[in-house]
Amino acid sequence: MRYDRIVVLVLVLLLFSASHSYGFSSRGENCAKCHTLKKEEAAALLKQIAPTIKVLDIKMTPLKAMWEIDIDSNGRKGPVYLDFTKRYLITGQIVDIKAKKNLTREREEDLNRINVSQIPLGDALVMGDRNAKKKIIVFTDPECPFCAKIHQELKKVVAERKDIAFYIKMFPLPIHKDAAAKARAIVCEKSLALLDAAFEKKAIPKARCKAPAVDDNIKLGKKLGISGTPTLIMPDGRVVSGYRDAKTLEALIGKN
Repeated sequence: MRYDRIVVLVLVLLLFSASHSYGFSSRGENCAKCHTLKKEEAAALLKQIAPTIKVLDIKMTPLKAMWEIDIDSNGRKGPVYLDFTKRYLITGQIVDIKAKKNLTREREEDLNRINVSQIPLGDALVMGDRNAKKKIIVFTDPECPFCAKIHQELKKVVAERKDIAFYIKMFPLPIHKDAAAKARAIVCEKSLALLDAAFEKKAIPKARCKAPAVDDNIKLGKKLGISGTPTLIMPDGRVVSGYRDAKTLEALIGKN
């Protein structure tokens, strides 16, 4: 467990143990009604730490002892937490144990939704039925080990769910020296077989075209705030980064 998550857990426990002075009075009254925080005040407090941060919204957390402040930091949006004394800022995860939900991650996904209509799909490799109701866009790198791993999970999903198709766009990262050349070769042929071969670390032929779509994808990724792979864009615009197994992916995509 990361240190910052341990700190958050400790602070949450402390806030609950001190509920008579923070969230609830000794008579059981909800003290949250007595505490207010305006966006201008929150912005002034946060700018003492990070001058470029923008405050998007403020609401009470389920803990009833601190505020959730939605921020934009250099284009990346997410929640941070501030206690009622307005002195202690918490950056980390709030997890609902009973519901088995990471509330912070869900909020980040909601805040960072992307308008999928601005993502061209002409260069994408399609895994599944092109007429599938649910289209999930996948930014992948042919030399990324976690991309190779999730690729196998995507196959399991389309085998199970005929209403889902994955539109795979090449997004080579600069840390992988041969990824761009492989991406161009794959895009030129529009070949899932070549992508499979790349993930299996097999040699693939050189690109037979310039494949400008690869450069376009890199520019688009920067515009959308995508910096790593694998990155999946759900039909509703939610951005899901990193590896997920097939069962988790199906749950994220949903049935409706």
